[in-house]
Amino acid sequence: MTSTTSSAPAGSTADYSAEKRRVALNSMLAAAIMTVLKLVTGILSGSLGVLSDAAHSGLDLAGAAMTFFSVRVSDRPADEDHTYGHGKIENLSSVGEVILMAASSVWIIEEAMMRIFVRGVELRHSVWPVLVVLSSITVDFWRSRRLRAVALRTGSPALATDAFHFSSDIWASVAVLFGLAASWLGTQFGIDSLHYADPLAAVVVSLMILRMTFLLGHEAVGALMDRIPAETWRKIVNDVERVPGVLAVEQARVRRAGPNYFTDLTLALPRRFTFEHIEELVKAAKAAVHRTLPQADVVIHTVPRVDRTESIFDRVRAVAARNNVTVHDLSVQTLNGRLRVEQHVELDEKMPLREAHGFVTALEAEILHEAPEIDSVLTHIESEPATIEPPMETVEEDRRIEEVLRTTARLFPDIADVHEIKIGRMGDHISLSCHCTLPDELPMQRVHQVITALEDRFKLGCPEVERVTIHPEPATDNAR
Repeated sequence: MTSTTSSAPAGSTADYSAEKRRVALNSMLAAAIMTVLKLVTGILSGSLGVLSDAAHSGLDLAGAAMTFFSVRVSDRPADEDHTYGHGKIENLSSVGEVILMAASSVWIIEEAMMRIFVRGVELRHSVWPVLVVLSSITVDFWRSRRLRAVALRTGSPALATDAFHFSSDIWASVAVLFGLAASWLGTQFGIDSLHYADPLAAVVVSLMILRMTFLLGHEAVGALMDRIPAETWRKIVNDVERVPGVLAVEQARVRRAGPNYFTDLTLALPRRFTFEHIEELVKAAKAAVHRTLPQADVVIHTVPRVDRTESIFDRVRAVAARNNVTVHDLSVQTLNGRLRVEQHVELDEKMPLREAHGFVTALEAEILHEAPEIDSVLTHIESEPATIEPPMETVEEDRRIEEVLRTTARLFPDIADVHEIKIGRMGDHISLSCHCTLPDELPMQRVHQVITALEDRFKLGCPEVERVTIHPEPATDNAR
């Protein structure tokens, strides 16, 4: 049996479950009716071909019953004992059907050999066996098409197995018709050798059953061992690797339980990416998987990896992120042909100096190991506030501090104005915040230089101000 590489499209799970149960029940009822008709006709006519076909229909009945049971169970939701759901029951029902088919084939071949070499049986020819077999072909054609259509919509392997099974039954029934016709001709024209056509037809039917048994068994065992088509696996990996930002798919595992697929991927992503960026990449990777397996349950693990396009700045920040600290004011200078890194690192304000110095020393050593082209690292240690400050008392009319700020700002040609000046106090500590208007196209490097110079120059005039926060704004924002 060929494997399907597509999952069921999105739709109502309840509707799909009802449709699967309904078509499985109809198939079971049809198999029961045809089994009884063939059995009665085979006994009355003495045709081993018809009896073998009746046995085949009996297997169809058993298989249809197992399919009906399995589709009822497979649609149950996952629980504590079956975290991947109950879909494997459909594959187990296929294994049971394979065992029954193999056993019946052996019995039919043995009985045919006995009739050919040990004892003969005279057939009682009538039109009824022919009518029954023709009816069987019609029923098998109808239900195989119906089962295949529902299997494609719902992704059910049990229904797909039944559809394949019943389409093969059509050819087995044709072999039985050939045996009946040849045996009748032998009787009519006195050709004794044609009397063996009926048991030979039974052998042909049994061989077809055995062939189908092998195909169904291979498919069922493959599903139980989590085998999927190699082209499906390759398509998933290739589609995910084409997602911008994904460096590689380091591991890809896909398994199927009934109509459901489960995909587990490990993606290598640039280590400089933020959590928000990684989340967007994971969404894009899941969408790539769903283009091949629309209903798949996808779990994605991400691992940080070095990107070939990584700069020295990226590597330094990666080391800092690995140590759970933030660096800012990061710069790299060339001195006498060697690279020197300067950085500011914020540490817990309550951390003792000895501990902070030891941490930074280890951080610098890790940076030098990560980027051997760097000759030295100089770190400025800052305290990271860990306490929430009480509300500051607002000082509305501190004219001198505000005037010093405005006077200082006029010394910088790039600064159009300063506004929204807020001055606050907490005990003896004074803080100031303001908005600063700058040209729209001014590069951020220059913006930082201007703001830093304004802060330094302002503190020369107002050394009592401990903290200054300046928010830059483009000129177009203040033109409204």
